[in-house]
Amino acid sequence: MQYRRFGRTEMQVSEMGYGMWGLAGWKDSDDDETWKSLLLSVELGCNFFDTAWAYGDGRSEEILGKLLRQFPDKKLYVASKIPPKNRKWPSKPQFTLDEVFPSDYIEEYVNDSLKNLGTDSIDLMQFHVWEDAWAERDEWKETCARLTQAGKVQHWGISINRWEPNNSLRTLETGQISAVQVIYNIFDQNPEDQLFPLCRKLDIGVIARVPFDEGTLTGTLTKNTTFPPGDWRGTYFVPANLIPSVERADALKPLVPAGMTMAEMALRFILSNSDVHTTIPGMRRERNVRMNMASSDGNGLSADLLNALKAHRWDREPTSWSQ
Repeated sequence: MQYRRFGRTEMQVSEMGYGMWGLAGWKDSDDDETWKSLLLSVELGCNFFDTAWAYGDGRSEEILGKLLRQFPDKKLYVASKIPPKNRKWPSKPQFTLDEVFPSDYIEEYVNDSLKNLGTDSIDLMQFHVWEDAWAERDEWKETCARLTQAGKVQHWGISINRWEPNNSLRTLETGQISAVQVIYNIFDQNPEDQLFPLCRKLDIGVIARVPFDEGTLTGTLTKNTTFPPGDWRGTYFVPANLIPSVERADALKPLVPAGMTMAEMALRFILSNSDVHTTIPGMRRERNVRMNMASSDGNGLSADLLNALKAHRWDREPTSWSQ
């Protein structure tokens, strides 16, 4: 496992982090297999775990808390998120800070997350949605400063809305935010335009989420793929999304190097960018943990392949189903 400095936080985080959404919120989650996968990830060097209160209404945080107690002598970094008070993902421009993240609500959910995790402090607490229009409001800044001074939160971050990488730039300039979490993968390359250069300038940590485009970049979906009732992916991969996604993934198959899967190519694409400090694939099975962790070996993709993959950039706008 390779490690990278996480911006000005100075945390040394594993390139391959662990996205914990699927551990408590998807229909086919298996608690026993989940636990074995988490234990294996630590054994293989993963030290960065991204969870949220919204992942199973605190259940994912509780699982991570159990993991922390399993390894009291290891430094495992905890990143969690405060859900929007109005429970709307993503946020919309018309939403106000008062209806999404009022000060007393921020403090309430920091305390709830601390209780679920069984810890006294959280390394990185993120706002689960964000609007850059809130950048100049003092209320959230003062609340964050108070909670940091109390030792409850070490650093603050933003989880940027899907396909809106620039909906955070003014907020980053305030100096209050130490990390961003953004969708970045072979298709979604637009964070490279403005967000990554600004993060580099301000020394802000970057978490790349959705490395496989919710599954498309594993190369295993087809135009006829269906998901179990209640599975979130069924509402995301509507025909208007599934069909063009599969077509674009199929167009990538000739580029996959011999001996490599498309999923591995997708991870190595992300890790080839030094502006990214960690990526957080979801992993619920031990075999996926082994495969994903193996991609952090210091070997990026060739310059020729990276150049070829640039042509597969897919700029998208939020829709009713993109969530």
